[in-house]
Parts: sequence; C-alpha cells; structure tokens
Amino acid sequence: MSASIAPENTLLLELNSGTVTIELLPDLAPLHVERIRTLASAGFYDNTPFHRVIEGFMAQGGDPTGTGTGGSEHPDLPAEFSPPGKAKFLRGVCGMARTNNPNSANSQFFIMFAPAPSLDGQYTIWGRVVDGMDHVDRIKRGQGPNGLARDPDRIKSLRVGSAAAAAPAEAEAGAEGVDSTPAADA
Repeated sequence: MSASIAPENTLLLELNSGTVTIELLPDLAPLHVERIRTLASAGFYDNTPFHRVIEGFMAQGGDPTGTGTGGSEHPDLPAEFSPPGKAKFLRGVCGMARTNNPNSANSQFFIMFAPAPSLDGQYTIWGRVVDGMDHVDRIKRGQGPNGLARDPDRIKSLRVGSAAAAAPAEAEAGAEGVDSTPAADA
C-alpha cells in the first residue's frame, strides 16, 4: 500500500477518543463507496450511535434511529460482494450491514475487531482502517448476544478527508485481507 491515500478515498471518522482514518476501496464496491461519500459529505453520520458492538467481532453504526432498523432516504444498494480470494473480513475492514436480503444495504456499516471468515463473500467490503484502530478498540461494547449498546458511543463526525499517511502497524492490521486490484476473472 502506498504511503498516502487519494483525498477522495479517505474518510476521517472522529470519535471521542480520536481520529480514525479509513481508506475507501472503490475498486471493490463502487456503489457502496459512493453512498458512504455522499452520506458523509452531507453530515448524515454525525452524532449517530454505534448501536451494536460485539467484543471480538465488530462495531456497527450508521443508523440515525439507533435501533438497527433505520437508514437514509436513498434507495437500498445492490450487493457488491467480493470473492474471498480477493477480500476478507479481517481486523479493521469496513463492511456494509444489511438484512437477510443481500440487496438491502443502505447506510449502516461495521468495523471489524477481528477476522470473521463467515462474512467473506456474504457482505460488501467498502473500506479499511489505516490509522487509529486503537480508537475503534475503545468503542463501548454492547450487551447480550446481539451486542445492543446502552448509552452508546457516537460518531462525532465522518467526513471525506485529505490524504493521510498510513501508520505501518495500523496498515498491517487490515491490509492483508484486501487486494483492491481488479481480478483478471472479474
């Protein structure tokens, strides 16, 4: 991975504990990346909760209602699943949440705390944390099997940002799982 990311492919996620830099992966999921950019640019994610946070799995946010049932006014997106040989859900990978319908992603997303091979090829990968994963690790965990958070941590802001250098340790945390080069057989 290069030392910097094109500004249009960088998201800056502001949490109470600090800034998380996310590299967008338009080669894997162009429609999902465009949706995230559109919503982030409009301030849609500001003050939304991480309503579902499961230790050792992921932190999910992007629902303004905080119930896990909300979304944006935009239509749902068609699935853009990557074959597991091309992209895997590893620590730091960002994916789109959806219902049982594979074509139901809208605004909700999640950031992986750990690998989850069961998600590979089943959910859309649209980005990866390249700096600030320690801040993601500090997101308040939820309770019970669904990880519903009471008095959840919130996104201060999420914006398309300027190019940022990837910290080597953070890049290692999620970079191995995603090869954003188009596959020859795609």
